[in-house]
Amino acid sequence: MSILLEIRDLRAVVGEKEILKGVNLRIGSGEVHAIMGPNGSGKSTLSNIILGHPKYTVTSGDILFQGQSILTLPTDERARLGIFLSFQYPTALPGVSIGNFLKSILKAHRGKDVPVREFKAELKSAMSLLDVPDSFISRYVNDGFSGGEKKKAEILQMSLLKPALSILDETDSGLDIDALRIVSAGITANQSPERSILLITHYQRMLNYVVPDFIHVFADGRILETGGKELSLKLEEQGYDWILEKAGMK
Repeated sequence: MSILLEIRDLRAVVGEKEILKGVNLRIGSGEVHAIMGPNGSGKSTLSNIILGHPKYTVTSGDILFQGQSILTLPTDERARLGIFLSFQYPTALPGVSIGNFLKSILKAHRGKDVPVREFKAELKSAMSLLDVPDSFISRYVNDGFSGGEKKKAEILQMSLLKPALSILDETDSGLDIDALRIVSAGITANQSPERSILLITHYQRMLNYVVPDFIHVFADGRILETGGKELSLKLEEQGYDWILEKAGMK
């Protein structure tokens, strides 16, 4: 199995404040990794830094994707390499229909126009995974959407782009039980031996649907504990205090 993403002793700041304090993580091709941890621990910061958000400054360490350092690459080039980020709070784009938006990002990703018949076939297949009606694609992107509709729109993008690495930042937030089940089914349908997932979540409930190979507990800007599915169950029962105590942080 090849290593798709490798993060080496990554440290990063926003302004004068250090957020990431030596993150080490390796994700193999086809693996599903989940990151759990308290609010404010740096989980979302990590996802943004992997995609090159200009708000954050990497002070040391490296991020390798398919063996290549991507620290100097702008966000669009990282995306073209095959990295996708599903936002916790997707932005609304009034006046831009989902259909036109999806066709545009697919063209940008592939570097050429996508034939209409091919696009419609791919879109129909992706929509069927998420149980969205045909009228969905004529609506403006995230404009007046419910929480579940926003997350379905994100997974719809992922299904069309077919990224090598999908980073899903709290995709389960704001979802009711039915939406969680449908969105999770869309995520698992995108798993393959060539495609990996990094799932950031607060709750064990999503891991009942998207079963991770590894779970990492993130706190104070670094990974404190790594385990399998049983670790999420222990966290659900006991919280994070025992891990913080073990690390000498309480």
